[in-house]
Amino acid sequence: MGKWKSVILPLLIAVTMVAGCSGGKGADPQTDTKGNGTGITDNSTGAGKTFTALLDNNATFPYSKSWPIWSWLKEKTGVTLEVQTPSGKLDESLNLAIASKALPDLMYMPNRKDSNKFGQQGALVDLMEYMDSMPNLKAWMKQYPEEAKAALSADGKMYMFPNQGFGETNRMIWMYRKDVFDKEGIQVPTTYEELHAALKKLKEKYPDSYPLSIRYGQIPDEMNANMTVNYGTGEGAYYDFDQKEWLYGPTEDNYKAMVGMWKSFYDEGLVPPDFLSLQTKQWQDMVSTGKSFVTIDYISRIDFFNNAMQQENPEFNMQFLAPPAGISGGKQLNPYFHYMEGGLTVASTSKNIDDVMKYMDFFYSEEGRTLSSWGVEGETFIKEGDTIKFKPEYNDVIEMRKQTGLQTSGTYTWIDFNAHLSLFSDDLKHAYEEAVKYDPPAMQPRPAFKEVENEVISITGQAIKKHRDESFAKFVTGSRSLADWEKYVEEINNLGVDKLLNTYKEAYDRVQNVQLSAK
Repeated sequence: MGKWKSVILPLLIAVTMVAGCSGGKGADPQTDTKGNGTGITDNSTGAGKTFTALLDNNATFPYSKSWPIWSWLKEKTGVTLEVQTPSGKLDESLNLAIASKALPDLMYMPNRKDSNKFGQQGALVDLMEYMDSMPNLKAWMKQYPEEAKAALSADGKMYMFPNQGFGETNRMIWMYRKDVFDKEGIQVPTTYEELHAALKKLKEKYPDSYPLSIRYGQIPDEMNANMTVNYGTGEGAYYDFDQKEWLYGPTEDNYKAMVGMWKSFYDEGLVPPDFLSLQTKQWQDMVSTGKSFVTIDYISRIDFFNNAMQQENPEFNMQFLAPPAGISGGKQLNPYFHYMEGGLTVASTSKNIDDVMKYMDFFYSEEGRTLSSWGVEGETFIKEGDTIKFKPEYNDVIEMRKQTGLQTSGTYTWIDFNAHLSLFSDDLKHAYEEAVKYDPPAMQPRPAFKEVENEVISITGQAIKKHRDESFAKFVTGSRSLADWEKYVEEINNLGVDKLLNTYKEAYDRVQNVQLSAK
């Protein structure tokens, strides 16, 4: 542990000082120092290997060295993780660790952009070079080729272990106050025109309300995507699978139609006057106090609102709403957000690379998936025929994670989301069962970019996005007339839309030509 501890701990202390000066909060660093092994061996010998790991730390279920997940993994793999968690922001700790060149064996990174950057700088191992020693991962990649390709860098290398299953927690949906709709005899809308009529009726019944509210100011990109997918377009550059080409949504007629509808909502007081800057707390208060009845957010918000509000008002009933179609004959779709960007990486300076690969390969086996998802039979779950169920004492997802460490940073790559689903309320289970019916036919590509391409995205792309957002606000609030639409399209095209689309096309074509095979 000497070198790892002597370098990383001072660096993390420095991060703590930075966080303290800026008012940031973070848990104290915690270190697990169990284990002294010399290699992955037959578990029955009791011998094993210790790897150092820098993992993320979630405030809801902070890292604990006493979680049983660590002993379960050691029993199955012979490996002990000597864990360090950042006391400040993870990205700051990662940057400091990379700069020190004294890296832990394993590092959790929040997104592929970082892992690709650090990998191309030589700090991370290209996993493709070790595929022959990871048969489970090779088989997994054949089973999930799109997820595997999404994990590739611009140079066709793989610096982060891919994941699948946990992204389901990122689903976003429309939801509505079923109790209020039922009380007022309002038809559940299936189109934006019907939604408009329903919102107007709610405004008549509850004049002090803003029937539709979304926390646009907190997560504008996600909200834009939820709105544009209903209109068969994109919130920015998107791939049209029918035309097989990259297009820019905010210049299209369907996008203009979407803007026009939201202008109607704004003009008629159906959305808050400050909806473009609405933050989470403001939005939560509106929904929970009966000032808003329709919203868009992460699917878990159904339980978030119902569990809290039904204690005061048993009639309160937030439910899944099928996404409304925005155009005549359009499809009812939700955007595809249910994937993860973060994952584990291996330091190129590690003395244990071969053993780390064997350890990580376990997570791509069915046995590893079951352990990562459900824990251990008899301890955390039981089997009833072919059905797996958590034991009765585990009846809440957050508490289950707090108690066991399951599905926390560094403990999974591939999970069975049914483990989460089994602990949800009937309302949330229903929402998940319904939501999958409105998935787009294909996931939007997430190509990795070269450094020069990232410059286009960050400079040209941001200039275009800024003009898009400013224009959207002006059109909706009426400070710019929609009669100026063609002039707006010309303005935004002149900022470099063609250059942006060509960048996406080149990156996408490059990934499509990659063969997923070991080197």
